[in-house]
Amino acid sequence: MSIASDREQSRLFSPMSEDLESYRIRPIARVMYGNSFELFIVGLIILNAAALAALTFSGITGDTRMFLEAFDSWVIWVFVAEVLVRIASYGRKPWMFFTSGWNVFDFLIIALIPLFAGATIVLRLLRLLRIVRLFRFMPEFQILSNSLARSIKPLLSLIVLIGFLLFIFGMAGVYLFGADNPESWGDLGVALITLTVLLTLENFPDALAEGLGSTPFAWIYFVAFMFLVVFTVLNVLIGIVLNAMDEARSEASGRKDKVQSALEVLEDAQGSGSLNEESFQRLGNIVGNDKKGNV
Repeated sequence: MSIASDREQSRLFSPMSEDLESYRIRPIARVMYGNSFELFIVGLIILNAAALAALTFSGITGDTRMFLEAFDSWVIWVFVAEVLVRIASYGRKPWMFFTSGWNVFDFLIIALIPLFAGATIVLRLLRLLRIVRLFRFMPEFQILSNSLARSIKPLLSLIVLIGFLLFIFGMAGVYLFGADNPESWGDLGVALITLTVLLTLENFPDALAEGLGSTPFAWIYFVAFMFLVVFTVLNVLIGIVLNAMDEARSEASGRKDKVQSALEVLEDAQGSGSLNEESFQRLGNIVGNDKKGNV
């Protein structure tokens, strides 16, 4: 990730930078990605969410329902116009709009709505997804999404392990308790559902009591399941996510420091009236380290 993109991510709800790509239409870009318009969009999303929530209540009057539905339709057209103008702000390179994941998300939400105009449930779900756009304005959510992306590989290995343990305990549960309690342990599918519920420790004492009615050694089964799967494996899962979040926070903090260092070099150069060899070398070191960190 380049310093320029880091600078954009750290500039949420702050004035638009002068450092825009040459192909951008600057007056439009400054408005569409500026502080005032972003706040307007956030407010509109919140109001739209409130309107969608109000439409779920049966007690609202017909006039109020018509007004809320009209407001929701108006919001759709505002979002359509927003996406089109944002694309237009990229000038002769409109495809650069789609290099941002959030831009692609916004475009898909708007583009899919007409395709499902006749499917009421799908259309309502798409309208609901517009609320997710609020996350693009939350730096903490960006850190969370980065940490989840980092966690995918170790989480997949852990999920395989959990599946393997559930299979073993499920088969053991069928053999131990299936004959006496077929509703909970009659076959592997039912047993896996029971174990999934037990992961939350819901009805754990009741399940243990029923198991002891089948065999006096049921406590060994349930205690082993509780410590091996519920406590140990799930805590490891939480630890993986928390560790990834710490790494993402540290990386984000390091990038902000690099951006600040680059800005200080440019400010010093602006004060002296020119970029000397030392300034070029300092900028080169900052950019070089940033590239190494993102290989």
